[in-house]
Amino acid sequence: MRNLGIGTWIHRRRVKSADAVAIVYEETRLTYTALAGRIDQLANALAARGVRPGDRVAYLGTNTPEFLETLFACGQIGAVFVPLNIRLAADELAYALDDSGATLLVNDAAFTSLVAPMGVRRIAVAADPVEGAEWYADVLASATADHPDVPVSLDDPALILYTSGTTGRPKGAVLSHGNLTWNALNVLVDYDVTSTEVALMVSPLFHVASLGMGALPTLLKGGTLVLQAKFEPAAVLTAIKEHRVTALSGVPTTFQMLAEDPGWAAADLSSLTKLTCGGSTVPARVAQAYEARGLAFSSGYGLTETAPGATSLSPRHARDRASTSGLPHFFTDIRIVGADGKDLPAGDIGEILISGPNVVHGYWNRPEATAEAITDGWFRSGDLGFRDEEGFLTIADRAKDMFISGGENVYPAEVERVIMELPQVASVAVIGVPDERWGEVGRAVVIAASGATVNHELIAHHLDGRLARYKVPKSTVVVNELPRTASGKIRKRELRDLYGGP
Repeated sequence: MRNLGIGTWIHRRRVKSADAVAIVYEETRLTYTALAGRIDQLANALAARGVRPGDRVAYLGTNTPEFLETLFACGQIGAVFVPLNIRLAADELAYALDDSGATLLVNDAAFTSLVAPMGVRRIAVAADPVEGAEWYADVLASATADHPDVPVSLDDPALILYTSGTTGRPKGAVLSHGNLTWNALNVLVDYDVTSTEVALMVSPLFHVASLGMGALPTLLKGGTLVLQAKFEPAAVLTAIKEHRVTALSGVPTTFQMLAEDPGWAAADLSSLTKLTCGGSTVPARVAQAYEARGLAFSSGYGLTETAPGATSLSPRHARDRASTSGLPHFFTDIRIVGADGKDLPAGDIGEILISGPNVVHGYWNRPEATAEAITDGWFRSGDLGFRDEEGFLTIADRAKDMFISGGENVYPAEVERVIMELPQVASVAVIGVPDERWGEVGRAVVIAASGATVNHELIAHHLDGRLARYKVPKSTVVVNELPRTASGKIRKRELRDLYGGP
C-alpha cells in the first residue's frame, strides 16, 4: 500500500473491525465496513470531478458522518481537507476559500444561502437536491467502491486549519498526515483509548481539539463515535445513557451547562470513564460537581499548530496539580526559553517552545510567518509559562493578547481591524473580560473621533455579519486615552487592569 496517510485508516479498520460500529448519528449506524465503502465511493467521485493530489477541498457543516467521510476521502486521493467554522461570517468564509484556493466545497444545505454567491463548485449535504450544487447522495451513487491507492506520505499536507492571528488576518496552519497520526498516538498512549471506547462528539469537528483529541484517535483504535450536530445539554445526558458513552470532551462551558441542566441529578452517567476538558482551566465548582458523581477530568495544553496536543494532565493529578497543564505528551517535547533563546531553569517564566512529530510544518503560503514561528524544529507558541522540578507546565500568560470565549479563540487584532472601519472611532483596543457563562467575552475600549458619538450599539451593529458572533464584543467602554508604550503600542496588560473587570 502506497498511501501512508490517515486516508487509509478506515480501509485498514474494515479488515480488523468489520462489523464494529464506527459512527452513530441520529438513526444512522455505520459499521467500519459500510463507512469504508462510502469513503471509497466519495474518493473516486472526487477524483472523477477533477480533484487531484494537493488540491484543496473545503467543508462547511456540523458534526455529521459526511464531515468525516470527506476528510478521509480527501486523504485517500492526496487532496487537502479545509474544514470551515460554521460560525464565521460570509466575508470570513470567502477569505478562507480564496486564500486556500479550494476548488470544491462540500456544505450542509443549511448554509447554502451563505456560500452560494461565492462561485466555488459545491456538493450539498441535504435530504433533497439543492439548486446550484450536486447532491451528496448522487455524488456517492455515481462512483464505484473500489479502493484507490494514491501515494501519500506522512509529510504530505492533510488539513489546512485557519487560525486568527495577531496581524488581524487568519492564516492557514498546514497539518500533515504525520502530524495527525502522531497526535493520535499521543492520545492513545496518554489517555488509554480502547477499541471499546464510545466517544460522544458534541464539540465541533472543525475545531482541531475535537477532531484531533477525540474523533481521530477513537477511529484509529476502532472505537465508536456518537455524533451530535449541536450541543444541547438535555440531549447529551440522554445520549450518554442511550449509547453507554464512555468518553466526553468539551470546554469548561460545556461541562458547566451539563451540570446546570435540570436533568443532571437524575442522569445516568455510570458508563462514563473519561472526561477531557480543553480551552481553559475547569472552574473549581464545575470540577466539584463532577467529582460528586465520581468523575475526574483530564486536561492539557495545546494549539492548532500542535495538532493540537502539547501536554496532558491525567485525572490522578487533577487535584494536586490542578493549577498546571500537565506533562508533555509522550512523543512531544517542551522547552522554556528566555529572550536570548536559552533554556531557563525550573520555576522561571519564559516562552513555551514545542517540538515533536505532531508539530505543524508551516502556514499556507506564509513563508515569513512560518520562519517566524518555527526555529530549528521548535515551534514558538508565543505563550509564557514555567515548569516545576518534575516537569509539569504552568501557563503564565496566553499567546499575545488572545482570549478564549466559550472554547473559541478570539484574537483582538482581528476584531479591532473591523471596528476601525467606523469613521466614528479614532482608536480601539479589544480585551477579554470575565463572563460567568462563556469564561471570557470581548470588551471594546474606544476613543471616539473628534465630534463623533460612539456607543456599544453602533459597534455591535457594524460587526454583525462581518465577524462571527463569538468575536463581537459584549460591551464597550469609551475613554479619552489608551495607555501606550513610548513607541505608541497599546499596553494591553495595563488596559486589562483598568477596564478588565466583570
